[in-house]
Amino acid sequence: MTSPLDLADAHPGPPFTVTLDGREIEALPGQTVAAALWTAGVTAWRTTRADGRPRGVFCGIGVCFDCLVTVNDRPNQRACLVPVAPGDVIRTQEGTGHDD
Repeated sequence: MTSPLDLADAHPGPPFTVTLDGREIEALPGQTVAAALWTAGVTAWRTTRADGRPRGVFCGIGVCFDCLVTVNDRPNQRACLVPVAPGDVIRTQEGTGHDD
């Protein structure tokens, strides 16, 4: 099976590790948080304020705010826009992401 990396003839640097709620996830240089999570099989990482419904990537371009996640203790980061970095600590987010 041909991968997107093969199709683009991409040669990213070596993979590195980040964590999602304490679970180690492998990521590649140049990926966004959302791309790294999707690659790891994670499709939802936030719940809505009102009904606690699961959310992940919807628009993929930073317009809808469905993909909000906490990265390195900074809540409300749009996973589709934030580049992932070695050692990032990513947490799923409930509601506003603040202790309210």
